[in-house]
Amino acid sequence: MVLWVILLCALVSSLLGGLYVLGVFRRRRPHEPPLDKGTIPWLGYLLEFRKDSSEFLKRMQRKHGDLFTVLIGGYYFTFVMDPFCFGTIVKESRSKLDFRTNAAQLVLRVFGYKPIEATHSIVHTASTKHLMGDGLTALTEATMESFRKLLLFNLSSGEKRVWQEENLFHYCYNVVFRAGYLALYGTEPPRGAGNKDKAEEQDRLHSNQLFQEFRKYDRLFPQLAFSLLPPKDKREAERLKRHFWNLLSMMKVWQKDNISGWISDQVQLLAENGVPEYMRDRFMFMLLWASQGNTGPTAFWLLLYLLKHPEALKAVRDEVDKVSRESGQEVKAGSPPVTVTRDMLNQTPLLDSALEETLRLVAAPLLVRAVLEDTCLRTGSGTGFTLRKGDRVALFPHISVQMNPEIHEEPHKFKYDRFVNPDGTRKDFYRNGKKLKFVNMPWGAGVSTCPGRFFATAEMKLFVFLMLSHFDLELVSEEEEIPAIDISRWGFGTMQPVHDVRFRYRPRF
Repeated sequence: MVLWVILLCALVSSLLGGLYVLGVFRRRRPHEPPLDKGTIPWLGYLLEFRKDSSEFLKRMQRKHGDLFTVLIGGYYFTFVMDPFCFGTIVKESRSKLDFRTNAAQLVLRVFGYKPIEATHSIVHTASTKHLMGDGLTALTEATMESFRKLLLFNLSSGEKRVWQEENLFHYCYNVVFRAGYLALYGTEPPRGAGNKDKAEEQDRLHSNQLFQEFRKYDRLFPQLAFSLLPPKDKREAERLKRHFWNLLSMMKVWQKDNISGWISDQVQLLAENGVPEYMRDRFMFMLLWASQGNTGPTAFWLLLYLLKHPEALKAVRDEVDKVSRESGQEVKAGSPPVTVTRDMLNQTPLLDSALEETLRLVAAPLLVRAVLEDTCLRTGSGTGFTLRKGDRVALFPHISVQMNPEIHEEPHKFKYDRFVNPDGTRKDFYRNGKKLKFVNMPWGAGVSTCPGRFFATAEMKLFVFLMLSHFDLELVSEEEEIPAIDISRWGFGTMQPVHDVRFRYRPRF
């Protein structure tokens, strides 16, 4: 009899525990945001969220307002759509709202790297030193040299101005990715290749092969991040991970010349903190995706928007030509290619605005914090809400600020000068007559702001500067429409198009 009672109690406990995990007993407490668990236990709204995150969140916002809590795959996410709340969230102490919990789970799943406590400070320290200030000046020079190898190496005044035709997305992603990779991870030593020309040819060949494999992994990334890959694709993702762990291993990277300080410093600090070599190899793969996974796609959108808006293309091209002339350089028949410096990139307010406008339209990161203790949040209207310990709080700026018509007039239109005043200064933006701090958030915010944003910006601007300086550009079809975005990539940075577009280019002189 006693045994049956024990077994019955165990069964009831298991049943209750299972129901708790499935979310059956969750109820909204006083001062908490509206709660919506959906109709499917545990899954909640996971399928709808994965199908189209943007449309799902718009529907929830219409239903519940600017704050609401939804069940997604066993976790309760409180989405904050009020931009006046963003400052409180991104500045809150890590003891209450922690971004590292979700980040650590993600990088382990997609890159195989298990962060240590010091990982964040290591990345931050190296990025501050090498991706800003004097370090960024040196890295911009290295990136310029990479573009010279990849983009300008066969330009000569004796060549005929023959049109070449390419897929625009592939072209931009390929060239920008490879230039950044060579600038960061180093180049082939001339002594190993035989001479400088052969070393540069090997850099072009090797970096192109690397990009082809990277694109295979990049296509699997969204489903891999959500653990939704079918068995065949999962095996392919594991193969690609092992491939990059080997290709970017300590043993092979240290054989290169011109390794950036950003890479070498981080590897050294990881070793000093006891991270084993195999895990440092995985860290290198993570850095590759973090540094190059969004710059090429963004460069594609920027060039495409300029090509679709002739007045924008002319204004930005006139600006870069003016900057070149003022630096003592000019693109003309018989002249050498322009060498673009960081100082030159700091003199392009229209290019800056066009890039920021592009990011406003196509960058859609999901910013998530783990709620480690009950936290009070006050909205712009003064209403107080409580975030519950154990939940997640999430910001999706693409909807709440970047495409918000109360902040950006005609938000679906590309306006290259949206962010710049006539005198070249940055515009301010308001909602309901109140000035906003956060009006565009492609790089995140607060302690989770992308540490490489200044280098990424320089890399993309450098590419577009060189393309506009040295080439005539046009779409193969003037009727070509802006392609739709791939909604499977909501939340992972810059969106990618569902299909490529054809363009052609030729030397300007």
